[in-house]
Amino acid sequence: MALIIIGIIFLIVSFVLRFNKPTESIAKYARWFSIGLIAVGAFFSMFIVIDPGTVGVKTLFGSVDAQPLTNGLNVKNPFADVILYNVQTQNYTMSGVHNEGDKEGDDAIRVLSADGLEVVIDLTVLFKVMPSEAPRIYKELGVDYINTIVRPVSRTKIRDNAVYYDAVALYSTKRDEFQDRIFKSIAADFKKRGLILEQLLVRNINLPNSVKQTIESKINAEQEAQKMQFVLQKEKQEAERKRVEAQGIADYQKIISAELSDKQLQYEMIKAQKEIATSTNTKIIIMGNSKNTPLMISDK
Repeated sequence: MALIIIGIIFLIVSFVLRFNKPTESIAKYARWFSIGLIAVGAFFSMFIVIDPGTVGVKTLFGSVDAQPLTNGLNVKNPFADVILYNVQTQNYTMSGVHNEGDKEGDDAIRVLSADGLEVVIDLTVLFKVMPSEAPRIYKELGVDYINTIVRPVSRTKIRDNAVYYDAVALYSTKRDEFQDRIFKSIAADFKKRGLILEQLLVRNINLPNSVKQTIESKINAEQEAQKMQFVLQKEKQEAERKRVEAQGIADYQKIISAELSDKQLQYEMIKAQKEIATSTNTKIIIMGNSKNTPLMISDK
């Protein structure tokens, strides 16, 4: 395009010079030179290479071509402009942490929960442009579709849906449900505008300090209760073990008392004395006592 403009300028100058006799010959060469520049510029302006991950939108004197230019070498009108759109996955982060989001400073989303508490949410939106919708996006939204659609729609939909949940539920039990709900809501709005929502990441949910303290106290109380339950269960098991042991001893003593007689005891004693008598370490054997029971002393 630049060569065409330069060629046109030279052509105008050549027409001016031709009316002046001394410069008439110069004007002739300038005319051919300008025509050559215009031809070369027109030739090169007819071709454009679209890189992978982008599409081109052609505009000619304010008119937008509905057919986008795809990857590779494309032929176009030399006077047409081409606006490139990124069709790869893009991300936009809104965070309360300094320099973590796409905007400087605190850019977290502040919402009111169902119980009237302010909840602060950090969010990352993963999205991309539909290649076939790039011309419509250019006509309706321009090139800054992030600040026109992505940012305001995401923040609005989160606020609209947060009012259905209590603050504690958003933080804990209903977090996944909340994320699914806002994903469907934002995806539907994006699709109408030619954008595809790929993923929605609720990166952080911050509750008021008073609610955090309440949750921590509740968690500590539950942990203490679980610990006490464990101790009681252990003590109960130990008491049951002792009861079973005592019952076993009592049953054993009862059996011994019922089945052993004096003759049985005397027989067992004689067997034991016999083993001592046959031992090589037995030094002294005294036979007889007050009950006619042999007594043996073993020296080991």
